[in-house]
Amino acid sequence: MSELLLDVSQMREAHARVERTVPGDALAVESELFRVSGPVSLAFDVRKDGQQYRLIGRVQAALDMECSRCLAPFTLPVDEPFDVLYLPHSEHQTEGEVEIEDDDLTTAFYSDQAIDLGQLMLEQFFMAAPMKPLCTDECQGLCPMCGTNRNAGACSCAPVWVDPRLAVLEKLKKDT
Repeated sequence: MSELLLDVSQMREAHARVERTVPGDALAVESELFRVSGPVSLAFDVRKDGQQYRLIGRVQAALDMECSRCLAPFTLPVDEPFDVLYLPHSEHQTEGEVEIEDDDLTTAFYSDQAIDLGQLMLEQFFMAAPMKPLCTDECQGLCPMCGTNRNAGACSCAPVWVDPRLAVLEKLKKDT
């Protein structure tokens, strides 16, 4: 899709402002972690320096996720700033192990005179998504005995668990 590509061959000035709104279903998300719901707003400044392009801006969207405690669906609003330097893709790839430097995390590559904005947005979404998504900080999760959502109501399960290794001591306590 042309809305997901930034054609840098058309850029004549050293600085440009780009603002786009992309439908969420235009992004091919192959993740069970989240789904993009609704439109994605992308606004950034492009600074050109020879063959290098620096994109500074923000991406705003809503991600549909599943709570890791209670399994309830919830929407996570995303408003992430980014600052990425794009370099032309090199045909010479290094082989073997390479140590990643801090600058490597803010550097990306483009080819065919186009920057893939879809990839940029997805990277920002993955960085914004929490490792353990929660619907609320106070989420009580599911009962391990019956599976009742503790946020919706209490269950009648006994929350007491006795370590079988200490059962002998419990019996000794009852005998005395």
